[in-house]
Amino acid sequence: MNPWDWPAPGTTVPAAAVLFALALDRAFGEPPARWHPVVGMGHYLGRVGRRVSRAAGEPPRPWAEFGRGALGWCVGAAVVAALALAAAAAMAGLRPPWQALLLGLLLKPLLAWRLLREEVGAVDAALAESLDAGRARLAWLVSRDVATLSEAQVRESAIESLAENLNDSVVAPLFWFALAGLPGAALYRFANTADAMWGYLGERQGRDWTWAGKWAARADDVLSWVPARLTALLLGPWGPWRRLRHLPREARRTPSPNSGWPMAAMALGLGLRLGKPGVYTLNAGGRAPERADTGRAIARATRALHTLCAGALLWLAWGLWP
Repeated sequence: MNPWDWPAPGTTVPAAAVLFALALDRAFGEPPARWHPVVGMGHYLGRVGRRVSRAAGEPPRPWAEFGRGALGWCVGAAVVAALALAAAAAMAGLRPPWQALLLGLLLKPLLAWRLLREEVGAVDAALAESLDAGRARLAWLVSRDVATLSEAQVRESAIESLAENLNDSVVAPLFWFALAGLPGAALYRFANTADAMWGYLGERQGRDWTWAGKWAARADDVLSWVPARLTALLLGPWGPWRRLRHLPREARRTPSPNSGWPMAAMALGLGLRLGKPGVYTLNAGGRAPERADTGRAIARATRALHTLCAGALLWLAWGLWP
């Protein structure tokens, strides 16, 4: 068989692209901001967001704000999906190995495991210096108020962010890539970025997002529903299987229909109590995180990523089987 003419390119190319994208992430991390598609999505959402939302204190116009937010989201999503579709179509005539390499190169910026792992580790390293340093570093990672968090609460927040963003930054983009190719992964990342920037109840940075961000929040909920539960499974096993039956109950304690699943799986798997003060507590009977637990959480998330890699290898092997 000619290695440049793989059989069943519809099966082999996506699997090889996933492996190449993950290898690029491990070796190089994130591309420069000026070339990063997610940064570009953020620029668009920032500019449009100032037009679709209302200034804090202005009288609300619910349906007008909702309509502008939905329209702004749909226009951005259509552009992102069209560009990704055009890029995928431009590669269609290439031989499978070149398709896989170029597709992996374009897929890489849509997932970010190395950056997530390093940022969570940086919070732990900063805590070793002082509580104030740990809080300051955590503020790079989460949107919650960190000023009054204790050392254990800083670690809780970092571990929760690791679990939640394992879904948002790795599992969900790859899930939608497997279903809908590059346009699926790109559309998911746009939806997730829009939710992070617009999906708030009430005021943020001088703008009220109660209605303007509602479409973005619901769209992300829909697109993340299956991947969040898959991420929870990847974060297993949880040791004693009796813990499995507690996962749905714990996951429902969070306001989000999705983020609670990977966070609850992490809490149950490590035997930790995780939570957001005044909002929710996961695995309330667990112990407070200690310094070693950050490394344990990173190791568990890394094993989940290795499981994804094994799945991609099996997918590739199946496609190459004569």
